[in-house]
Amino acid sequence: MSEPHSKTFFITGVSSGFGRALSEAALAAGHRVVGTLRNEPERAAFEAQKPGRSHGVLLDVTDVARIAPTIAKVEAAIGPIDVLINNAGYGHEGLLEESTLDELRRQLEVNFFGAVAVIQAVLPYMRKRRAGRIVNITSMGGIITLPGISFYHASKFALEGLSESLGKEVKGLGIHVTAVEPGSFRTDWAGRSMVRAPRSIPDYDAVMSPIRERRQALSGHQQGDPAKAAAAILTLLESDDPPAHLLLGSDAVRLAQEKLQALQADFDRWKSVSLSTDYPT
Repeated sequence: MSEPHSKTFFITGVSSGFGRALSEAALAAGHRVVGTLRNEPERAAFEAQKPGRSHGVLLDVTDVARIAPTIAKVEAAIGPIDVLINNAGYGHEGLLEESTLDELRRQLEVNFFGAVAVIQAVLPYMRKRRAGRIVNITSMGGIITLPGISFYHASKFALEGLSESLGKEVKGLGIHVTAVEPGSFRTDWAGRSMVRAPRSIPDYDAVMSPIRERRQALSGHQQGDPAKAAAAILTLLESDDPPAHLLLGSDAVRLAQEKLQALQADFDRWKSVSLSTDYPT
């Protein structure tokens, strides 16, 4: 690992959850942090944390037209962005049949398209410098699935695929990309930040009701510590050879391993059918 030195971070969504924990950890480590927020009181409070090193900008990642000018202003006024952390996002809880396409579009606009737009705005600067780190906070829900959050999974699976492909595109340019997949942490994700679609179809009660009740009961009592997740991400950023994927949390590790085993079992069981579709050699 290389010796850590002061860097400029651009972190989306620093008002709460992982964004707040990440910004606090980076500032405590002596870095500069530019954080996006959605109202003036939050922006002013963020800048008061570490005057001269904590810089707040008003930006909604769905306001795509403002993203590139914001990045340009940061690069000119504050300094080169060394680390981009795409953190802004929320969870949509709802059965597919009970949710609307507009809700899916909103989920993708925030969790996926917003992140892509920020990456596209930052990449030209990192590419010119032949250096940079991009961390996309996805979720264990970008690898494993649970019933009742299919729209959320769709957004996170999309960001996972984009991150992995992007990493292969830019690795030769000195830019590293990592998808970070947290499990259940004590953030507002399952609480006030979650959008919950109303229930309407009794046929799904046996599947959905226990999951919704358990998620609400566990909110605020999850095993994962956001401060420890932030420390893990800072460790990741010190590595000269960062991984394409980083699971965070014991539940994420366990469920991802179970998913891999299930995939391999399916592949093996249907291998003869899979191999039957080629032209004869």
